[in-house]
Amino acid sequence: MAKKELSTKERIIEAANRLFYAEGIRAVSVDAIAAKAGITKKSLYYHFKSKDELMAAYLVSRDQPNMEVMRGWFEAAEGDLAARVTALFSGIERAAKHPKWRGCGFLRTAGELANMPGHPAIKAGGAHKKRLEAWLADEFEMAGINPAEKLARQVVLLLDGAFAIMMVHHDPDYIREAGEAARQLVDMKLKDAK
Repeated sequence: MAKKELSTKERIIEAANRLFYAEGIRAVSVDAIAAKAGITKKSLYYHFKSKDELMAAYLVSRDQPNMEVMRGWFEAAEGDLAARVTALFSGIERAAKHPKWRGCGFLRTAGELANMPGHPAIKAGGAHKKRLEAWLADEFEMAGINPAEKLARQVVLLLDGAFAIMMVHHDPDYIREAGEAARQLVDMKLKDAK
């Protein structure tokens, strides 16, 4: 089957994805992205008004693929709800062992733009994290856990805390420990729900 030809805008986002994730958003110039996409800087600016707009598009492009991967780990896991939640952490642990893994692109971008809370990329990253939290809350609510939103927030805190500390120590053991804590929390809430 022939590979679909990407539009210029898609090529720009793909190039930005590779470079921003590998090197960081501030370290990568618009010139480098244009060169990676095989276009001129003028063409890049035709599709994106600014680097800020491109940074937001980069995160928006990562949202659904990341959510699909998380849902896939969750749904493929055998066992109860606690086992499925633990599978999220196990999936991240496996991913973190890959030599090209650089952590959570959403958190890394937020760290680089910490002094710019209204930045479009911060808003895109925040929207992704809220979608993750809402999805988990839906899963918890279907299992009879109440308040589901509180547990979802706690699990996201464990996920993102582990992401952050793994970026500091380059040690995926932290995500395993966070997964164990999440499993215990979910187990406790499931027992309370009965």
